[in-house]
Amino acid sequence: MISKSLAKEVLNAGLETGADFAEIYLETTKSNSITIENGKTDSSVSSINKGAGIRLLKDLRSVYGYTSDLSKASLLRLARELSKSFEGERILTVDKIKTIKVKNISNYERPLLKTAKEDVIALLKKADNVMSSYDPRIIRTNSAIGMIEKDVEIFNSKGKHFVDHKERGRAFISCVAMEGDKVETGYNGPGARRGFEFFDSQIDIEALAKDAARAAILMLSAKDCPSGKMPVILGNGFGGVLFHEACGHPLEASSVSKKLSVFSESLGKQIASPIVSAVDDGTIPNAWGSNNIDDEGNPTQKNQLIKDGICVGYLIDDFNGRRMGMKGNGACRRQNYKFEPTSRMSNTYIENGTSTVDEIIKATKLGLYAVSLGGGQVNPATGEFNFSCSEAYIVRDGKVCEAVRGATLIGKGEEILLKIDMIANDLERSQGMCGAASGSIPVEVGQPTLRISEMTVGGTGGELK
Repeated sequence: MISKSLAKEVLNAGLETGADFAEIYLETTKSNSITIENGKTDSSVSSINKGAGIRLLKDLRSVYGYTSDLSKASLLRLARELSKSFEGERILTVDKIKTIKVKNISNYERPLLKTAKEDVIALLKKADNVMSSYDPRIIRTNSAIGMIEKDVEIFNSKGKHFVDHKERGRAFISCVAMEGDKVETGYNGPGARRGFEFFDSQIDIEALAKDAARAAILMLSAKDCPSGKMPVILGNGFGGVLFHEACGHPLEASSVSKKLSVFSESLGKQIASPIVSAVDDGTIPNAWGSNNIDDEGNPTQKNQLIKDGICVGYLIDDFNGRRMGMKGNGACRRQNYKFEPTSRMSNTYIENGTSTVDEIIKATKLGLYAVSLGGGQVNPATGEFNFSCSEAYIVRDGKVCEAVRGATLIGKGEEILLKIDMIANDLERSQGMCGAASGSIPVEVGQPTLRISEMTVGGTGGELK
């Protein structure tokens, strides 16, 4: 996007007043999304965005700015404006820049943005037909595929240059069912860092559509969830969003380094049940949250966060690592060039246990089985959270009984981790978007089916009996 000679000039301009590190992040992003609603093509939107962000560091201070003008004059002007944040003399000069080879961990057989629009529409109509014909109570269907292609270059004052290419695609399959005054939704949203082969051969879009319709119709007849403290069985896959939000964010250096996390002083200490081990792995080939390098140019890693209940690691970016006396471990991410990067999750999951799902259910006399979760809120400083359940059932005497609606899970991450008493061996990961200080980024959440021995459940169905 820019030459090495210009990069050196811009980096050195930023270092004029004593910054000890300078970085240029350049990005070109192309995207396309196609949506089918109620059987008709509702929209087809394409865009191209490009720009650059410049970051300067000095000790524990950082300044960041960005521009969509990649001309020499614009980049030099931005670098010099940012350098005014520091007062001092140059301590570093960039003399040469070397391109560092980036190892590719993902393959693309059919480039997403070269796929014919007709092929995308035909696939989406299959999903739409399944949902619209499933039950007359389904009043709205929506199927979409979003595709993005991103080219990135990073130059820094360590004399390093990185070039990376990313492609991601995700399907959004949803429907709305209505009966009387009850309205329910069903949804599936698989995604991957793959080409179009992911959609037409690696997932069954019609099966996903049928499952979304099934969930919406099922919940129409569900009773209101009872409330109180009870055992909660948390389903695999997207059930991992609870760990992601209530426990994963507090393990990020952006909170830990500033003592703003409940886990800031937890390294080497027990923070979870001894049967819990958790990982953030940015190296899973073709996974939605994977990357070849992070947004500082560091290779992504498989980072063990919890091992047998003990906190053994954090997610660290280079800048926050300065406060912690630790090096970055490939966990620095951002939405795009308009955001300063910081420590973020990638593919985060609780590892398999030794129980089976049947054993967990049979061992539960009376409780809630939350098959899947919806939206929620969490306070990273305290770990307090609440999450709604999109599909849930009552368990009685070791059997899954009636479906319930309106269930909310309430608690604190540090307490819930210690109350996990059974973990199955059916690990699955699900895809989503995570929003934080450095923008919205693709992540995977995951876990096996597990049981929390006691948890507060909110609902309007009275006391659990």
